[in-house]
Amino acid sequence: MSVETDIERGWRGWGRRGTAGASIPVSLAFEDIWQRYGAVAALAGVSLDIAAGEVVCLLGQSGCGKSTLLRVASGVEHPSAGRVLLDGREVAGPGRFVEPDKRGVGLMFQDYALFPHLSVIANVSYGIRGLPAADTRASALRALDRVGLSGMANAYPHMLSGGEQQRVALARAVAPRPGVLLMDEPFSNLDRRLKDAVREETVAVIRETGATAVVVTHDPEDAMRIADRIVLMRRGQIVQSGPGEELYMHPNSLFVARFFSDFNEIGATVRGGAVETPFGRIAAPHLEDGQRAVVCIRPQAVVLRAAGFCLPGRVMSRRFLGEVDVLQVAVQGFDRPLTIRAPEHKPFAEGADVGVDIKREEVLVFLDVEP
Repeated sequence: MSVETDIERGWRGWGRRGTAGASIPVSLAFEDIWQRYGAVAALAGVSLDIAAGEVVCLLGQSGCGKSTLLRVASGVEHPSAGRVLLDGREVAGPGRFVEPDKRGVGLMFQDYALFPHLSVIANVSYGIRGLPAADTRASALRALDRVGLSGMANAYPHMLSGGEQQRVALARAVAPRPGVLLMDEPFSNLDRRLKDAVREETVAVIRETGATAVVVTHDPEDAMRIADRIVLMRRGQIVQSGPGEELYMHPNSLFVARFFSDFNEIGATVRGGAVETPFGRIAAPHLEDGQRAVVCIRPQAVVLRAAGFCLPGRVMSRRFLGEVDVLQVAVQGFDRPLTIRAPEHKPFAEGADVGVDIKREEVLVFLDVEP
């Protein structure tokens, strides 16, 4: 008898879409939020307005303040300064603090935080307030049915796979039908194939409820797949906010660009509103003459042609990755090989001489100021 894998269990059995139950979404606002731990400022003057029903991802590296901001929103932490408002009502600020269970906010932790001594149904029922026992159980079962686990209502967390525990945590977060749903790294404990399946269904549940959602992640792909708007954070501050396409195509700094894409980078000096590269002059009208710049060329923006055309190069290595080939190509005028992601599987073997060109519209130039 074959043993079902965690991946297979993660893919199967989600409930019918459209049955999660609607919430009444509320807006969420942060006004000049500071959070200090001794001399360290985890949040440094964060202001952010999130519209009712909007799905926002807080994105950034570990320690940038994104999870701290989520805890401040939930009421798990009291901000050192600033205000938090739900639908214009202050829930944290000078002289006022509303406890977490009075905010109407659903919270899903990174480690799921299921109570090991409680059954699945008891875990999901935990956050439902003000209903008779029978109605509480019915609401919990409805949430479990949507995530495909009503048949395991009497099981305990240790009996579940990682994907199933995530689904129980999601059911517990949405069962009270909160106006705001806060999720801290909900997919970080799942492997890649399982994560793709669980993420897709989780997003469907969020959209069905209509709740305002704030999802913390360190993964740009997660953010772009989930969010209406991405808020990228660094060192306790917001560095850029907008739709995923905007941050990817029009990053406002070298840090933002590097966060969303790998680059072939060239150092250069601005002269006459442009920088000189082996591919010719690249416009940099936003920089001043004499400034040091970094020219960023995405791997997919490099084009290989037949030898004799454009810059001469030689293929040093080629790796087939399914949808693309990844090549390392030594190019005249560059100190190190360029990385190229070629979607077409052309017969460029290792050692082959090639011509190398670029798509200029995909080249970015930034001031060289990032540490």
